[in-house]
Amino acid sequence: PMMVHENTSPLETAFTVSVEAKGRTTTGISAHDRAATVAALLDPRSKPSDFVCPGHTFPLRAREGGVLVRAGQTEAAVDLAQLAGLYPAGVVCEILDDDGTMMRRPHLEAFAAEHGLKLITVTDLIAYRMAHEKLVERIATFELPTRFGDFTGYAYESKVDQACHVAMVMGDIGDGRDVPVRVHSECLTGDALGSRRCDCAAQRDAALQIIAKAGRGVFLYLHQEGRGIGLANKLRAYELQDSGADTVEANLKLGLPVDSREYGTGSQILADLGVREMKIITNNPRKIVGLEGYGLKMTGRIPLIIDGDEHNTEYLRAKKEKLGHLLERTS
Repeated sequence: PMMVHENTSPLETAFTVSVEAKGRTTTGISAHDRAATVAALLDPRSKPSDFVCPGHTFPLRAREGGVLVRAGQTEAAVDLAQLAGLYPAGVVCEILDDDGTMMRRPHLEAFAAEHGLKLITVTDLIAYRMAHEKLVERIATFELPTRFGDFTGYAYESKVDQACHVAMVMGDIGDGRDVPVRVHSECLTGDALGSRRCDCAAQRDAALQIIAKAGRGVFLYLHQEGRGIGLANKLRAYELQDSGADTVEANLKLGLPVDSREYGTGSQILADLGVREMKIITNNPRKIVGLEGYGLKMTGRIPLIIDGDEHNTEYLRAKKEKLGHLLERTS
């Protein structure tokens, strides 16, 4: 099981409960004991009963799709093993500098040279995989006239889960620099049914107006309903919110992550469209971090100015206070 239901770490590293190999370790602290636990974890024949918890080894869960979905060390370790034709698992170890802090790249390069080690970065691995494979495929191109202006639509299908994502492009992307971009997660209740429980429709309209005013830009609509938990779970969360829980508390009561969205798929779509540098239209700092790991440069942030009402005031408060959104109002 996961270590916590609400992962509030900045990088959302997916720690499970810590473990020890049963009957093969003593205190579990020594390098020998940890190696024995790692060997047991990597053995496909191992069962839950072969471990005790808590322990001194901390397993991590990699996202399906690897670094092209999440630009993390966990995914990089698994990707490297798979590229080498090995069992899809690895061991992640932080190297400490003389002052006790995590060793950074200049010292890592010297350390690697001294000990004859290969050195690779997550960015290198992303670049390699993006040059050799794709997680999305463009399946349709179509014209899309809207009340905000005329767009060209592009439909993409994920090779990981077959989800369909839509990109709306206005104007000429050109050299791909300083492109206004909105990455918008699907919201059936807000975008299609007019629900006032959230500000999704208001954000959608404000973003499209910003793009229309600029005369160019991309509105990317990702199939990530309910911050990635799916429509059914989002509606269950609504039921809990009706009983007094906020949007964060409701997810946790259901045993679901507060925000399980990933932006690797969106990054591949933007790259396919020719976007290289963007002015991201968002109030969510995590979205900026999520996109920057994929070779996309942020040249600025365009805030969405949204006023709440009596139906979504608590929702907006939770987004600001618990999810770190940078909310601005007109008044």
